[in-house]
Amino acid sequence: MLSGPAGSVPAVAVSEVARLPGACVWAVDCCAAHPGWSDVEVRDDRRFVLVRSGRFLRRIDGRESMFDRTVAYLGMPGEVEEFAHPCGGDRCTSISVRSGLWRAIAGDDWALGRSDVYVDARVDLLHRRLLLAGRIGDVDYALAEEIVRLVAVAAHAASQGRSTGRRRGGLPDDAVAAAARAAVLDDEPGSEGLIPLAERFGVSPFGLSRAFSAVMGVSLTRYRNRVRVGRALERIEHGDRDLAGLAADLGFSDQAHMTRTIRVHLGETPTALRMLLSA
Repeated sequence: MLSGPAGSVPAVAVSEVARLPGACVWAVDCCAAHPGWSDVEVRDDRRFVLVRSGRFLRRIDGRESMFDRTVAYLGMPGEVEEFAHPCGGDRCTSISVRSGLWRAIAGDDWALGRSDVYVDARVDLLHRRLLLAGRIGDVDYALAEEIVRLVAVAAHAASQGRSTGRRRGGLPDDAVAAAARAAVLDDEPGSEGLIPLAERFGVSPFGLSRAFSAVMGVSLTRYRNRVRVGRALERIEHGDRDLAGLAADLGFSDQAHMTRTIRVHLGETPTALRMLLSA
């Protein structure tokens, strides 16, 4: 179980981060690999689930999706869910939102378009600041503010439509995009560029680029930079001050290149981010 305090998958630790009027935040840690599907779960709450580390699979209405630090999901009451953890342990943050607060944020006319939510660098930063607010104990204001922002982002993104998943090169768009995501996240062979990555999957570079954009809503180039910015956030959050070394480790041409990329994705410099992520 990856979305709250009840479920049947073994070796899952769930702890409450904070409780607010209308919302509750849970830390959910899967401690080992579980390649098979869990027992069916039916929840009665709305919840926005973001990955802190690792990845897992969720199946709903026969559709399987992979989740990692770059893709979250919005779960709705009454959905029939199953989960699998084929890649080892994973850690998530689950924000459960009661109906009154949900309506206040999303509006009375809100309708679900898709449950998968792309987590860009700004949402990643909001997630990190939410966890920081929970650690320093400023629940009623700082943490509540980050919750409201994250739920608003989730509501807007999930109200949008879904890719039709047209087939190109013999593979559905969803499969091509998922394989490309995994390759970039794991620095697999071929992930150093569009052309070698397309060759690896047996599709044309144009087909890979179009499939990825159709499913993810962003280009493969922007996604790859978003992953690098996320890694920079992780290092900065943990106190790394050697920006030149950080840029080299992450594959940027130099420190200035990394700073420009971070500003494009977050509107902040590495120095400003250090302040935002400091207790």
